[in-house]
Amino acid sequence: MPTLMPAAFDQTLVAHGRETLRALCLDTLQVNVGKLCNQTCTHCHVDAGPTRTEIMTRETVDVVLEVVRRYPELRTVDITGGAPELNPHFEFLVEQCRAMGRHVMDRCNLTVFFVRGKQHLLRFLADHQVEVIASLPCYLEENVDQQRGKGVYSRSIEALQQLNALGYGREGSELILNLVYNPIGPTLPPPQEELEADYKDELARRFGISFNRLYTITNMPINRFLEDLYRSDQYEAYMEQLLSSFNPASVDGLMCRNLISVNWDGRLSDCDFNQMLDLPVEGVVPQTIREFNHAVLARRRIVTGLHCYGCTSGAGSSCGGAIA
Repeated sequence: MPTLMPAAFDQTLVAHGRETLRALCLDTLQVNVGKLCNQTCTHCHVDAGPTRTEIMTRETVDVVLEVVRRYPELRTVDITGGAPELNPHFEFLVEQCRAMGRHVMDRCNLTVFFVRGKQHLLRFLADHQVEVIASLPCYLEENVDQQRGKGVYSRSIEALQQLNALGYGREGSELILNLVYNPIGPTLPPPQEELEADYKDELARRFGISFNRLYTITNMPINRFLEDLYRSDQYEAYMEQLLSSFNPASVDGLMCRNLISVNWDGRLSDCDFNQMLDLPVEGVVPQTIREFNHAVLARRRIVTGLHCYGCTSGAGSSCGGAIA
């Protein structure tokens, strides 16, 4: 096991002829509207759950919207959580962003549509042409329920069928439905294209479900998944796997190169993972959404750490799945 020093990732970049990681552009504003969730998943890097009280206020939502309005360069608003739909201002945020012509993405756990008072959201998302990125860590019931809780699989399948009925994921439809896979344990995801074909075959054959793309995402050694690695005495082996699988071809496609993440309280981070580790953007650039300056943030140096190996191992892993 190599000695894991805080600067190890930057040193690895240099060793592969790469310069310090910097933003290439800034066209996506990822907004984490809170840690409240109706699920408690074993792999969750957000440590989200039903008892979390961190919620983005309407005041902060208004500041986010002012930034989106001020900077048309921010073409995409990527809404995440927790279960983002549980934020009481979720619909307002979506409506306003769509009214400004922005592409809106909702990172959804699928079972939230069965929470009391949220059943109408399926139609709401379709009416506003929101791209749905839905978590389904396997096409097998046993694996999904093991990772996400008993009964999650059956409710997820029902939600996908309802999304399909609204036109999501159907050929010729403009309603985009993408699924997200992440491994059950401390392993790297399999090849994305091959797994996507398996998902499409299995879900179509068994349930008549169709979708657009499958994104494979590596489990990050952060929060709940990190605690599980320690409990099972697999941390060192997992980190060794990530370090030894570093792929320099993945660096240019990292989400932090074109995205910035807004915490529920308005603080800025280079990505959702940095946000969960309380790693803010570098100190010389604006630190909160209230001080947002697109020109400065679009050329910032990116703060890195050991967890960055999770995004650069194997085929790479980003908000849009495999990179290389």
